[in-house]
Amino acid sequence: MRPAPAEGPLVPVDSAASRSLIAVIAILTFLAALCAGAAELVATNSAQWRASVANEATIQIRPQAPHDTEALVAQAAALARATPGIVAAEPFSLQQSERLLEPWLGSGLDLGELPVPRLIVLRIDGDSPPDLGALRAVLRDEVPGASLDDHAQWLARLSAMAQTIVAIGAGVVALVIVATGLAVAFATRGAMAGNMSIVEVLHYVGARDSYIALEFRRRFLRLGLKGGVMGGAAAIAVFGLLSMISSAWRASPSGDQIEALFGAFELGLRGYAIMGGVALVVALVTALVSGFSVRRFLAEHP
Repeated sequence: MRPAPAEGPLVPVDSAASRSLIAVIAILTFLAALCAGAAELVATNSAQWRASVANEATIQIRPQAPHDTEALVAQAAALARATPGIVAAEPFSLQQSERLLEPWLGSGLDLGELPVPRLIVLRIDGDSPPDLGALRAVLRDEVPGASLDDHAQWLARLSAMAQTIVAIGAGVVALVIVATGLAVAFATRGAMAGNMSIVEVLHYVGARDSYIALEFRRRFLRLGLKGGVMGGAAAIAVFGLLSMISSAWRASPSGDQIEALFGAFELGLRGYAIMGGVALVVALVTALVSGFSVRRFLAEHP
């Protein structure tokens, strides 16, 4: 027997407790969405960095007396260009090498008397990569002071760092969702205790526990959606604001250096979709936990 609809809701949505729960859910969703967005940003930029660096290698020529450094650079570049799989070999001039050192040594310095290593940047064919081990051996035998760096160690460290950050972000999101579930469970039991007289009347007229649990689940789903949308929208707004600030700074020299180190602060549609998904998951967790808590409470108070 299904009871007639009550004049008011079984769970008061506009009560102070409901508004407090919405605020808690919004704050937790905001934190979870921020962590998820940051993890996605790190993962995306890391993939871009690795793709860029994986297609490059560097030959370093250390000055070796009495050899002519310019001749050594030209010889190493010629050997690299003759290697199948290397698209281009671009030696850095002494002026370019000096500019690379400006952030640490300042500008206007005369480095002509210092043994500044010369660099040759190699662009690699990603579809048909060269045998860098063979090139390394040839350079070691024929060009004094030459060494080849394929960035493998740096790539491994970057990959490990990115995976660690993503794992930490996922762990924080999981913890926040668990905290949301605990808060909802506590609020549900409080609502049940406060509406025990209504529950008894519903039982008296023939309402089943499944009906009561469904009503609570619907009410808390609405609360979860409100809090999740508020928190998710706030997190998306924060990332949008930071993206605008990053775009404004990009034209400045300091902005170029920050972008070179950390990549562009652009989350993309996938990142925003993940943040929206976090808000949806929080709402679903709210509904599921409330329904389970109601059934548990009714089982304890038959």
